[in-house]
Amino acid sequence: MEVCCLTECSIQSYDKCDFIMSIKIFSVEYDQVNERGTFSPGDVLAGRVTVVASKETKVQSLTVTAKGKAEVKWCNQDGQTKALHQDEEKYFFLEHIILQDKNKGDGTEIIHQGRSVYPFTFVIPNTDMPSSYEGKWGRITYSLQAQLTQSIWSIHKTRIEFPFLTKSEFPFASKSEMLIIGLQERQSATKISFNGAGKVTLNVTSEKLGLTQGETMEVSVDVINSSNRAVTPKFFLCEKQMFVAQLETIVHTNEILFGTGESVSARSSRTIKNVLSIPPQLYPTFFNCSIIKLEYTLKVTLGDPLARDPDIRLPLVILRGSTQPYHQKSKRSRVM
Repeated sequence: MEVCCLTECSIQSYDKCDFIMSIKIFSVEYDQVNERGTFSPGDVLAGRVTVVASKETKVQSLTVTAKGKAEVKWCNQDGQTKALHQDEEKYFFLEHIILQDKNKGDGTEIIHQGRSVYPFTFVIPNTDMPSSYEGKWGRITYSLQAQLTQSIWSIHKTRIEFPFLTKSEFPFASKSEMLIIGLQERQSATKISFNGAGKVTLNVTSEKLGLTQGETMEVSVDVINSSNRAVTPKFFLCEKQMFVAQLETIVHTNEILFGTGESVSARSSRTIKNVLSIPPQLYPTFFNCSIIKLEYTLKVTLGDPLARDPDIRLPLVILRGSTQPYHQKSKRSRVM
């Protein structure tokens, strides 16, 4: 059995309580259930809380909780006025009581000297929930938190996040046959741009609308350059993050340069084909969260700053790859 994200965190001194000095290590860990290291609806989340005490210590309670939620937060400033926008969407909250004193306050439960290990098990609710996500002004997280309490003045918490993947293959629309067919259809668009030197007709065709993480796709660009200067197509993957709070929406965009095509000289035409690869670490498209959404487009531009409407965009849906490992920064149990 593999153990993920184990750490032994030293307790910092929050006050002069002897209890604090006696607890040397307080950590929570979980066991992996698959090679990707991820969890999904219906999975069993098992792990343990570890406490190392320098001497016998009385406590009121020791609990561990598992929860999933989405949260967004940003601030707008207009002159001297600031407006805070924030919201959250909760998916589940599960609690397991490891120790609880009978009189709820007299501290009769005992943590023995040395290392004590307390196992726990949760079953993640089998409902539609979005995958873990980290965006500009919001995030979707799934976490474990252990809390050790001796009194209202002596409370210690340690927290760890675990990566979560939705079971939905298409977390953005109904799983209809028409949708699946549509993801495999070719996409095409045409645009004519003008500058002082003439006009350029651009026709872009992609193999399909939907691609999985790490997948490659051929994009064909027909260029009719009627101007007196050379043009060079450039390919971009455009990411659009949307965050909603208190009926307000904020958008963050990001562009990734896919590549640069061959130059098309003045008064000539040419067909350019480029094979584009979807980075495997990109988050898949999703719309199954009410306060955070993520979508992509493919942008092809001529890179001419003098041209009007110089780019063309095609919709692009990134699907979860079946064999790609989950990419997430290393998480450790941390004392709060």
